[in-house]
Amino acid sequence: MNIFCAVTAIALVACNPKTDQPKTDTLVTEFSLPKKLKEVSGITLSKDKNTIWTIEDQGNKNVIYGLDQKGNLTNDVLVENTENTDWEDMTTDSEGNIYIGDFGNNENDRQDLSILKVDLKDASQPTTKVVQTTKFHYEGQKEFPPKKSYWLYDCEAFVEMDGNFYLFTKNRSKGFDGTFLVFQIPNKEGDFEAKLVGKLKLHGGYSDAAITSAAINGTKDKIVLLTHKNIHVLTGFSVNDFSKAKIQKISLHHNSQKEAVAFLNDKTLLIADEKDKNMGGNMYKFDLK
Repeated sequence: MNIFCAVTAIALVACNPKTDQPKTDTLVTEFSLPKKLKEVSGITLSKDKNTIWTIEDQGNKNVIYGLDQKGNLTNDVLVENTENTDWEDMTTDSEGNIYIGDFGNNENDRQDLSILKVDLKDASQPTTKVVQTTKFHYEGQKEFPPKKSYWLYDCEAFVEMDGNFYLFTKNRSKGFDGTFLVFQIPNKEGDFEAKLVGKLKLHGGYSDAAITSAAINGTKDKIVLLTHKNIHVLTGFSVNDFSKAKIQKISLHHNSQKEAVAFLNDKTLLIADEKDKNMGGNMYKFDLK
């Protein structure tokens, strides 16, 4: 936390000259994450909003961590019947069911991609189990990996909407240009081909336009895509077609390894970044207004 200067009791601004300085009317530091959580990759909220559930990515435990609204670690929930191959995002459906995206694919060569539904109704339970596994492969991917000029099959971002999952891929291509793919997968047990429902582009370099997490609002008409420096708000999409979606880019005026986003309510986002040496490891609030 030595990179932040206290401005008010609720707002902090970055004082490291090597990073962009966040404006206090946009990105607000809510709390520091517990020290044990250095590589947060996804967050979501319990149905009652009292617990912030979070996970870490590849190389970490198959554990879901519970935090209260002040950032205190309240529970470690072991997921007994699976492993953390590369957990990259979390989401919920309208009934409050929780899903983990085990689809991190940095080298674009994985053939064991899945989405895991976990039984997590009690915030104090010590263990849980996967109760549904949705396995999938991407429509259009024929090589594992493809040529580096088309490394579009990594994913760190998804949402659930009306009985389907929507995945927003992370571009790792040589000659990065902000292109990403949107895939649809049914929210069911089984093994499916992920249907391509959109090919879109974000503007800017890698930190501006490489997607690290996604969240959908309660009315299901707004999806937020997170990158290290910005959020991108998608509107005007339909359940089977994202090709005509409108994208609004909003700068966070702050550059860090942001990896997780969730709607606290329809006007407020929670955003978490990874701990990297002297920066990051925080939970932020952002007012969409």
